[in-house]
Amino acid sequence: MRVIVAGSSGFIGSALVQSLRESGDTVVRLVRPGAELGPDAVRWNPATGDLDEAALQRSGGFDAMVNLAGAGVADRRWSAERRELILTSRLDTTRALANVRAAVGGVQRVLNASAVGVYGQRADEVLDETSSPGSDFLASVCQQWESAALTLGGEGTTVSLIRTGLVLDRSGGLLARVRPLFRAGVGGRLGSGRQWMSLITLRDQVRALRFLLSHSVEGPVNLVAPEACTNAEFTRLLGRHLHRPTLARVPEAVLRLTLGSQMADETVLASQRVRPLVLLDAGFTFEAPDAASVISATA
Repeated sequence: MRVIVAGSSGFIGSALVQSLRESGDTVVRLVRPGAELGPDAVRWNPATGDLDEAALQRSGGFDAMVNLAGAGVADRRWSAERRELILTSRLDTTRALANVRAAVGGVQRVLNASAVGVYGQRADEVLDETSSPGSDFLASVCQQWESAALTLGGEGTTVSLIRTGLVLDRSGGLLARVRPLFRAGVGGRLGSGRQWMSLITLRDQVRALRFLLSHSVEGPVNLVAPEACTNAEFTRLLGRHLHRPTLARVPEAVLRLTLGSQMADETVLASQRVRPLVLLDAGFTFEAPDAASVISATA
């Protein structure tokens, strides 16, 4: 398989690229100005629309495009400028892929990232791909992002909207941030601990992406383990796995003061109990189907 990847240097993107290469697939990475080019990379700038079409065309035809690019949601406190960057970095990249598709003469499949944040704050409600979207900032970002991605479909191209949950692996993401705290014995619940967390291992995330590259699955696809857990359960399981106490608790007021009310409420305090019905119906099998197995496999 021949695959174009945007966002190849990120936590998920780098793991996907490595997995594809190890299987003998051909990967071409779209890289921005200033990034290391390398023999498998093509220069582009989504903000300006610039694309090295000649280099892309010399690479030959392609079967699929995967877009995982976008500014980090939880990398820093949300100012007005940061919120704008979170949105525009996703829309610019996704819209620019239309030029990439045209330059290579089309592809069969597009996998475009999104997130379970599309559902908004939903308490204990069980959510699947048919559930309505939320109305907060991250939900709005995801809806606009998905709408932009759908314009890449048609003419023999199917678009999968990849609604990713919390991806766990020691190498990055949430677990890389909290594991040192838990190992030091200061890990604990966030707020009430009743908020639902929809987890997936990085390995299952990559396996699911590769499954979608070889199966025609159109529309929203939740990439989360079948069984979600509460933050309190996550805390207990991670503490038990690391043989450390988990008596600490970070009050909601402290989280809102530290992160800002909007960011705290839409990230660490958000409750999304999501199920991957589309993946399961398509025949995908998770290696880590619940929180206990996710933590056991990653922590």
